Amino acid sequence: MSQLVASNPLQLNTPHNLDLYLSKISKTPQEITQLHALSIKTAALNNPLVSSRILSFYADPKINNLNYARSVFDHVEEPNLFSWNTIIKCYVENHRSDDALHLFDEMLSVSDCVPDDFTLPIVLKGCGRLCALKEGEQVHGLVLKIGFGLDMFVQSSLVSLYSKCRDIEAARKVFDKMVEKDLVSWNALMDGYVKCGEIELAVELFNQMPDKDTFSWTMLVDGLSKCGKVKDAREVFDRMPSRNVASWNAMINGYMKSGDFKAARRLFAEMEGRNVITWNSMIGGLESNGKHKEALLLFRKMLNAFLMPNQVTLVSILSAISGLASLSLGRWVHSYLAKTGYNVEGVLGTSLIEMYCKCGNVESALAVFRSIQKKKLGHWTALIVGLGTHGLTKNVFEFFHEMLASGVKPNAITFIGVLNACNHAGLVRNGRKYFDMMSKEYGIVPTVEHYGCLVDILCRAGHLEEAKELIEKMPMAPNSIIWMSLLSGSKNHKNVEIGEYAAQRVIEVAPGTIGCYVLLSNIYAAAGQWDKVSKVREMMRKRGVKKVPGCSAIEHKGVVHEFVVGDKSHYQSEDIYSKLDEMRAKLKCSGHVPDTTQVLLCIEGQKDKEAELESHSERLAIAFGLINVGSGSPIRIVKNLRVCNDCHSVTKLLSKIYDREIIVRDNSRFHHFKNGLCSCKDYW
Repeated sequence: MSQLVASNPLQLNTPHNLDLYLSKISKTPQEITQLHALSIKTAALNNPLVSSRILSFYADPKINNLNYARSVFDHVEEPNLFSWNTIIKCYVENHRSDDALHLFDEMLSVSDCVPDDFTLPIVLKGCGRLCALKEGEQVHGLVLKIGFGLDMFVQSSLVSLYSKCRDIEAARKVFDKMVEKDLVSWNALMDGYVKCGEIELAVELFNQMPDKDTFSWTMLVDGLSKCGKVKDAREVFDRMPSRNVASWNAMINGYMKSGDFKAARRLFAEMEGRNVITWNSMIGGLESNGKHKEALLLFRKMLNAFLMPNQVTLVSILSAISGLASLSLGRWVHSYLAKTGYNVEGVLGTSLIEMYCKCGNVESALAVFRSIQKKKLGHWTALIVGLGTHGLTKNVFEFFHEMLASGVKPNAITFIGVLNACNHAGLVRNGRKYFDMMSKEYGIVPTVEHYGCLVDILCRAGHLEEAKELIEKMPMAPNSIIWMSLLSGSKNHKNVEIGEYAAQRVIEVAPGTIGCYVLLSNIYAAAGQWDKVSKVREMMRKRGVKKVPGCSAIEHKGVVHEFVVGDKSHYQSEDIYSKLDEMRAKLKCSGHVPDTTQVLLCIEGQKDKEAELESHSERLAIAFGLINVGSGSPIRIVKNLRVCNDCHSVTKLLSKIYDREIIVRDNSRFHHFKNGLCSCKDYW
């Protein structure tokens, strides 16, 4: 083309000739930009035919250059309807529907152009993408006013709009008035039913459809899966005439959400042509169900398959790493993000902050936070919650007020972080203050989690009557966690009456809660009420209540090693138990006396109780760490249960005896043990 222009410059110097040539070219990006330049040079761009043609080229999906399309459009003095339609569609297709609606409003205000059966569907599509129901209703009014109320394509777009905005009644009204219904309108209405959770109506509509395509079948599979009707979804899936990747993904996702990992894995193994969404469904499903190791193994397989992970993959993986507290792997993912150019200003930044906090590395979490230029609420909240779990209450307050000063408003999760920080430091007055601030200053309605935080603050500080009164006045039913807080506080402050009251409520709500029976037994034992101790023991036996085994994990050289109480399955077991003997001897020399008061009552002898304590999972993990982790590095341990009193005392002593920093994350908070002291100041 460039040679033709060079050799025949006069042939293309009139708008008519240029327009004629434009209709015949192959429309490559290079040719379009050359002709665009020539049209400016020859003033042919002022001709509506030429400008409209070049505008349509730039808006074509094969080229899709919105910036150049807009520059051409702005050059036109009086755009015709074709030009308006082209630029509005270009904005919608580039996921800038808000700008498209502004342009449509401008068209109605400054031009004589009347929308047609092309304009209206694309504008309604833009409203649907934004879930802009109010604007969509206004366009619907215009549709009726200018006489397009019976146009099939416009009606179909209205059904889609209302379905996307979850106004399913309005969608059904438009659908029922359609004289001729195309497949798009049937699918749009069914999509609305699925989105609104009206799965029975979706099935009914599906059975009425005269024609169905793969999208119809896939929507039904997805809808049934999301509603928990996985068996029905599988029946539909098996009946599908043909399946696409989306239908396989929907079925795999359904199995994952129902917890049927075996079925999901079988389907995943059978599937050909997996895409990133397939891998994300598997990885995210495993991670959300606590199967962190399996999620990481699958992620490695994904990388080995040379498939590039996206943001969703990486968020799931960072969450899995947080669950395992695998700091080395977390650092590797952070490095991977930096090398591949991922933007960590958004949700990835939040995930990185959470990961580093949950892996016990506050310094790296702060470094990520400070590197983010435009800090959003998620970043502030992740840091505040993370610092709170480490007991860094002063820092939590500082960052919270710095966030407010920067103009960022807290949400419900932010306040949970602040209240937890108050809880870990025993700051009752501050807890009351922030609980009141949440609703009075920011209009946030407290949830059961917020009440749980305040109750725990009061219970730990000994304000049991106030905590009991607060629970009884809660606007929602208290859960077992809240009652357990009251029970635990009663045990700590030796209040038998309130302890019995709280235990009875726990048994009513969650009778299988082992900690309830243990705490109640300890309350009775401390009060010398041994007949009641025996009754609790008998109750446990009859109900078959079994203690959840304590499990502790420690990472070493990228491998996570897990231990349970009395574990002898580890390949270094002999060395570990030898180290335990050494630890026992050194603890005895330091004057440590084992606290057996919280050992399960089914263990009778004092020596047996002491032996049970010595083989607690975190002791095994500490022994492994002392053997394998270099002296310059902290020993980092994750435990699934609350650290018991004896292990807490022992770990403080061991940090001094061996001159090692030991960081333990239990199911409540972090404990940083160093020089015989703990960051929790024995308040946990």
